Amino acid sequence: MSKLVKDLVTDQLKRELADVQDLLLVNVVGLSANRTSALRRALRQKNIKLMVVKNSLARRATEGTQLAAAFEGSQGTLAMVWGASDVVALAKEVVKLAADKEFAPFEPRGGVMGGARLEPEEVAQVSKWPSRQEQLSMLVGQILSPGARLASQLIAAGGALASQIKQHAESGEEGAAGDAPTEEAVSA
Repeated sequence: MSKLVKDLVTDQLKRELADVQDLLLVNVVGLSANRTSALRRALRQKNIKLMVVKNSLARRATEGTQLAAAFEGSQGTLAMVWGASDVVALAKEVVKLAADKEFAPFEPRGGVMGGARLEPEEVAQVSKWPSRQEQLSMLVGQILSPGARLASQLIAAGGALASQIKQHAESGEEGAAGDAPTEEAVSA
């Protein structure tokens, strides 16, 4: 590959990865063309991009960025995956697809998260974390729970008072009907 072509590819990679903060490296060697197409389709449905590129070109494109840590010590043919709503959702999808027998040689090989290098074992650990959506729902639940608890306690006290008043009124009506003087007592 000529120097001009390498520079063009590097510049294209820099533009493509400009807004990327986290990415994972995966092994796609050994996948047939049909399985690779199916893998790319499955990833595209989750808004995840997959790109196979020479490690040396990827190193040049990510040099000086927080993504550079992903390529430290990496060897062999690797593909980059990035996208999804967050790195946890990305890791979950990669680990799920790696467990699928249809994509047998596909496996995570590491990556970078927040500028820190991830080993393959750490990618599996990250996939077990709650995703951004799950974290937001837990946060909303924690924010709303004190108010909901207070409202239920206030309503419960008012409901108990209303129940006691109703019971007293019903017993008072029965007592009032029993306390009324009979006609014999009035005529005597």
